[in-house]
Amino acid sequence: MSLINQVDQDIKQAMLAKQPDRLRGLRAIKSALLLARTEKGATEELTEETEIKVLQKLIKQRRESADIYKSQNREDLYEIEMQEMQVIEPYLPKQMDMAEIEVYLKDLISRVGATSQKDMGKVMGAANKELAGKADGRTISEMVKRLLV
Repeated sequence: MSLINQVDQDIKQAMLAKQPDRLRGLRAIKSALLLARTEKGATEELTEETEIKVLQKLIKQRRESADIYKSQNREDLYEIEMQEMQVIEPYLPKQMDMAEIEVYLKDLISRVGATSQKDMGKVMGAANKELAGKADGRTISEMVKRLLV
């Protein structure tokens, strides 16, 4: 079953269960997927890789908005963003924890032959490709900076 069909089914269940918070997050997913499907140059069906990128973008947008709302003491809006993130996250592949990312990046750095901050581009290119959907780009970047000192 494609992701958009799964989201449609979940929307129906959320409507029947009268879960407005879950429904808002599911509708955001559906909207983003439909928008990605109709973009210039897009094919009729989205690839799994494209779906993951769309979901990651939604999570990133919510995280950034939540940070802004938190800094401005807007707890009401912060909670809405966090609820939507909790609805979107289960549709992404299982995220790696910090220890797993660190072990992976140490191995990658040795494979690429990186020795200093100058080699960060090589490491980040490979890491983003191999860890797509499994780890946040900001987390990867911060850890690579720390490991290449």
